[in-house]
Amino acid sequence: MTISSSLNAGVSGLNVNASKLATISDNIANSGTFGYKRSETDFSALVRTSGRGTFTAGGTSVTSFRDVEAKGALITTENATDLSISGRGMLPVTSAEDIGSTAQLPLMLTSTGGFERDADGLLKTPSGLVLMGWPANADGTITEQPRDTVAGLEPVRVSASQLGSEPTTRIEMGINLPADATLAGETPDVLSAELEYFGNLGTSEFLTAEFTPVIPADGRSNAWVLEISDTATPTANNPIARFDIVFDDERDSGGFLTSVTPAANAIGTESFSTETGLITVAVGGGVMELNVGNGDGSSLLTQFADGFAQSGINKNGAPVGQLSAIEVDSSGHLKAVYNTGFSRTLYQIPIADVPNLNGLTALDNQAFALSSTSGSLYLWDAGDGPTGSIVGFSREESTTDLAAELTELIQTQRAYSSNAKIIQTVDEMLQETTNIKR
Repeated sequence: MTISSSLNAGVSGLNVNASKLATISDNIANSGTFGYKRSETDFSALVRTSGRGTFTAGGTSVTSFRDVEAKGALITTENATDLSISGRGMLPVTSAEDIGSTAQLPLMLTSTGGFERDADGLLKTPSGLVLMGWPANADGTITEQPRDTVAGLEPVRVSASQLGSEPTTRIEMGINLPADATLAGETPDVLSAELEYFGNLGTSEFLTAEFTPVIPADGRSNAWVLEISDTATPTANNPIARFDIVFDDERDSGGFLTSVTPAANAIGTESFSTETGLITVAVGGGVMELNVGNGDGSSLLTQFADGFAQSGINKNGAPVGQLSAIEVDSSGHLKAVYNTGFSRTLYQIPIADVPNLNGLTALDNQAFALSSTSGSLYLWDAGDGPTGSIVGFSREESTTDLAAELTELIQTQRAYSSNAKIIQTVDEMLQETTNIKR
């Protein structure tokens, strides 16, 4: 009966508009929620077969979903571990409640988070989402990890009392040797320079570089013997290296290195690269590189008619320091920054992506879970593939547009009232039919 179908269509109209009102209410309520993805409602007509000259109303159905692919604006914050993504992808997180209670932590995804260290050093949001990442090796490198599984991910944990140091691996030897010291008749005085470096345990060690001029029978030799000793090496094994050094005295390149070669009575482990200008020696904690230059006009070790001077001694490394801050760079490397001026990579935070972001299952606290419609997970390096880079000091705002939601609210209210009017009209028509029978 067409009157009954009209009544059913009106009832379905009330139901679907009530569902749309619920999504609008949720969007408006979360207009200030960081990382919130607005819900959308689509209506679909239901068509029933009608006879010739008649029409049967089928009504409408409703489908609701979250537009996870939509991106909110990024706003700047004052916390280095407030993280967002400038582009496609999600941050891997897990629930703080499940840490320690299960071996396989549940994977959840979120587009932004205000992460802070808790009492156990875990980086988590106030709502209990813990950031996940791949742990770095002691030297800051990341071991290759599987990309299609979460097996390598661990909760990010940074102890507030963490200490660290960075061993010295290279020293820049900016030293000038007096040219007149290699003149015939001069006394072969040994010139000594102490080069401090930091050992593997953060200890302060010293290399002693002793330069002995080669005195010719006449003229100027421009040649020196360099011996290197190390405080971290047992006394019986010092010196650790011995080189013959010759400087140029030509017009275009006078004062710069001509050659650096292990001496005839060299220790046996030292070497020099003409391409890089690096002297390599074995100190107590490992291999040390001393940059003296390669004689192409950029020599750090020079011989000019001036006094013996250390004009530029620089080194890498740092002594033992206390953790002062943590930060995440655009490629997802979470680094500990120490008060002695160096940083070390502790974790790499990958960016998770699935073929259908809108197919993810919405959870509490702006988190999402994989589903059969989202597709398979893949973990990308931040900024690689289809994913964006990680942005610290930022939060992603809600994707709710208040003006648009209020407009839809008015439209939904009118649509609801119109469907209610249909039911009222059908009721009056049925009442009139009943009156005819009387």
